[in-house]
Amino acid sequence: MAEWKSFYQNDEEEEEEREEGEEAGGDYKVTGRDSLVFLVDASKEMFIKGENGEPSNFDMTMQCVRSVYTSKIISSHRDLVALVFYGTVQSKNLRNSFKHVYVYHDLDEPGAKRVQDVEALRGSTGAQLAAETMGSGETSLGDALWCCSNLYSDIKLRLSHKRLMIFTCKDQPHGGDSATDRQARTKASDLKETGVVIDLMHLLKNGGFDVSLFFCDIISPPEDESELGLQLEPSAKLEDLQKRVRAKELKKRAIGRMNLCLGEGMNVAVGVYMMAVAARKPFPVRLYRETNKPVRSKTRTFHTQTGSLLLPSEVKKSQVYGQRQIVMEREEVDTIKKFDDAGLVLFGFKPMDRLKLHHHIRSSVFLYPEEDQVAGSACLLTALLKKCSEKNVFALCRYIPRRNNPPRFMALVPQREQTDEGRIQITPPGFNGIFLPFADDIRTLDIPPCPAASGAQVQKMKEIVSKLRFKYRSDSFENPVLQQHYRNLEALALDMMAPENIDDFIMPKVDQMDMRLGPLVQEFKDLVYPADYNPDSKPAVKRKTADAGGGADKKPKVEVSEEELKSHAQEGTLEKLTVPVLKEACKQFGVRTTGTKKQELIDALIARLLP
Repeated sequence: MAEWKSFYQNDEEEEEEREEGEEAGGDYKVTGRDSLVFLVDASKEMFIKGENGEPSNFDMTMQCVRSVYTSKIISSHRDLVALVFYGTVQSKNLRNSFKHVYVYHDLDEPGAKRVQDVEALRGSTGAQLAAETMGSGETSLGDALWCCSNLYSDIKLRLSHKRLMIFTCKDQPHGGDSATDRQARTKASDLKETGVVIDLMHLLKNGGFDVSLFFCDIISPPEDESELGLQLEPSAKLEDLQKRVRAKELKKRAIGRMNLCLGEGMNVAVGVYMMAVAARKPFPVRLYRETNKPVRSKTRTFHTQTGSLLLPSEVKKSQVYGQRQIVMEREEVDTIKKFDDAGLVLFGFKPMDRLKLHHHIRSSVFLYPEEDQVAGSACLLTALLKKCSEKNVFALCRYIPRRNNPPRFMALVPQREQTDEGRIQITPPGFNGIFLPFADDIRTLDIPPCPAASGAQVQKMKEIVSKLRFKYRSDSFENPVLQQHYRNLEALALDMMAPENIDDFIMPKVDQMDMRLGPLVQEFKDLVYPADYNPDSKPAVKRKTADAGGGADKKPKVEVSEEELKSHAQEGTLEKLTVPVLKEACKQFGVRTTGTKKQELIDALIARLLP
């Protein structure tokens, strides 16, 4: 019989540690794997190096593909990735039915071997290897899209999101041939009808890249307003290209879709998104030592007396109340744990100044209307957002993420849309859901009394703080422990001699701080510390006095007379004496002993006292 210890466990990080594809509330679930196909132009124009020794467009593309491979291995190793070249001399695809299309990697999970293959295509040696392996020939984007369509159709797994990225520096890949252009547009339309999202990662070329000539009919429209749409400016640097790929490669998924109850009979649908998730080391995977394959554990419950296998229905839960064991069925425990259905319930509104900084106890979530679930949700949530923003109030709600989870109070803070000069959205409109603490979550600390600083000391510290202030950005600091962990794994998987060095950005820049502060540090030390203060010297260790119960005084020696020792020896009771007493007796009577064992001391004393 199992003991029912608590109602809820591991509540604080249920969104962060949720398994991939599991949702937060309701019946909505995301199943399947993401897939990404890199369709890279292998024409001669892609291998032309830039000015001042800048890498070629092909080299930048391979670096970008490699970074995506490595990030997929770390973040989502179950996703499928493929690499296809078009405009080649050699052809390599299923039954070689498409000319000038070279499938370098089929749709499969990324691994160390694939990273090494892409790494071999980088730099000047990589360009030479690509020329020898594939070469640069005629271009037929329609055949390449058809080949990518076959890659998707050959996969028997369920795919939740399909994306295709085209890397090219030619705005007219077929040189203006209308028949070939029409064939490519038709195949692109067929791919988009099957759910494939086509993105263009156009690169810099002489004379500029005109998207309207051909590719405006090939690519897919933006999936939502917050996503970066078609960018007319080509990518001239690797950082720009990687930023665009990162913005497109992952599907924006809601961790839950649920109802927001604004009143009796008035429900709107909202999607809950995690804006920031803490990065952690992956959990270790147990492998079988003979096959090196993952081990799957299975738990079974047996009867303690008969040893028979117990079914789940035969296992009961129990709890002791008033020296009595209360036995409950599993269904009864689930009923007790259930507070209410998953969702949000509006309680009221509070002024924004009632929300304090110490109320933020964990990372917040973002709420966005789901028009597909309940018609009219976007209109009603927009009106609520506008009124809350005008009146400077937040909505107080009760939040239950999923079934059998405890309720939490949440403050819905309105967030208006923000755009830049180019009318590109920077901040999406919606509500930031801030988790509020309960009354027993806030404690009062008894701070011990400390000496107060003088006015001169406070003023000098203000000068030091003002000199050391800088604009903090969270994306400028990476976790060095995680970075070193993944570098070690990468070196182990790729058979590297040593892992790549990492830059520890959290270490203080002592030289720059000293240059900024100048003499302020010494002036502060003169105000606070005494003249003979030395921070490097260790403080003297204070000994406890005998009155304080310390160990300053040694234990008094216990002396035994010769008559007592003789009587103990005759009666055979020397073994009742302790070892220190026996040693002192040996020294007193001049008995030499070579050992410290008790029996050796007794034998030496008997030989001395009883001749």
